[in-house]
Amino acid sequence: MSLTTHTVAALGVKGAKEKFEQFNVERRDVRENDIEFEVLYCGICHSDLHTVLGEFPIGATPVVPGHEIVGRVTKVGAKVTSFKVGDLAAVGCIVDSCNHCPACHEHEEQFCDEKTFSFNSPDKVLGDGAYTLGGFSKSYVVEEKYALHMPAFKDLASAAPLLCAGITVYSPLKYWQTGPGKKVAILGIGGLGHVAVRFAKAMGAEVTVITRTQAKAEDAKRLGADYAIVSTDAEQMAAARGKFNLILDTISAPHDVNEYLNLLYHRGALVTVGLPHGNYEVAPFAIVSGNKVFAGSNIGGIAETQEMLDFAYKHNIVADVEVIDPDYLDQAFTRLENNDVRYRFVLDLQKL
Repeated sequence: MSLTTHTVAALGVKGAKEKFEQFNVERRDVRENDIEFEVLYCGICHSDLHTVLGEFPIGATPVVPGHEIVGRVTKVGAKVTSFKVGDLAAVGCIVDSCNHCPACHEHEEQFCDEKTFSFNSPDKVLGDGAYTLGGFSKSYVVEEKYALHMPAFKDLASAAPLLCAGITVYSPLKYWQTGPGKKVAILGIGGLGHVAVRFAKAMGAEVTVITRTQAKAEDAKRLGADYAIVSTDAEQMAAARGKFNLILDTISAPHDVNEYLNLLYHRGALVTVGLPHGNYEVAPFAIVSGNKVFAGSNIGGIAETQEMLDFAYKHNIVADVEVIDPDYLDQAFTRLENNDVRYRFVLDLQKL
């Protein structure tokens, strides 16, 4: 059967640093293993911003961003078994992979060299130079195995950022065995950090926030942190030396990681998820002394993302969001570039 398509309304840019426009894009018609869902909400991530600014390579234009996509199923293929029309569904960062490499067999599609991202990635299904188009649109089509079952959060908009921000912090917290008896520091309170505080606390750890401002330190308690450290206060930083089993670094701006490596207990780990521009300079003695680990983490696979959503639902973990209408998109991206949001924007696609 030949592949057919249909058009849907979307919001995107026709080049780097361009304004958002509304236009129609092509979605594939549902195949036997696909589902289609009406997009209700889509979170706005820094990766969307980096792409729109041209800081991440743009594969083809127009670019339709969005990879924190929540909606309701409107159509299912003949062989779909785990979704039905009317179900809540979600899509995160990954919508395809090779299905035969060791990473895919281990349900860790994030490590597959041939994975397809939910936007700005070569579309292996459509082919002919097409690129995937993200969640800033009226609907989304995805193969069943890459779709997520979205729990019935009371506020779906606030849960949308979990599809990227949530799994980005959940995965390293789980890997480094966050739990009772562990002392965890969350470095930076932003889109990632504020969610990380809630996950680490729900896992049973003693949680400290490290931030540059007193205002964020005060907000840390509201988010559930046990303690807060203002990093510009030398006395507070000195008192925290050797304290933490894990530091999750969510800062996306250039910074000196060595001063934070000094806060680790022996065999502790500093894990970066923030992706600042430029390179880190790590002093060898800062990691050799105390057998410390300097590591990185990205997203998780489909199975782990589903696990994260279920955990978040059980523990009532969502993001602090500002829900916006489509006509506010340009202003929201400008504010995001200026770090003027607490703590995530979410686009209401029901208004498109």
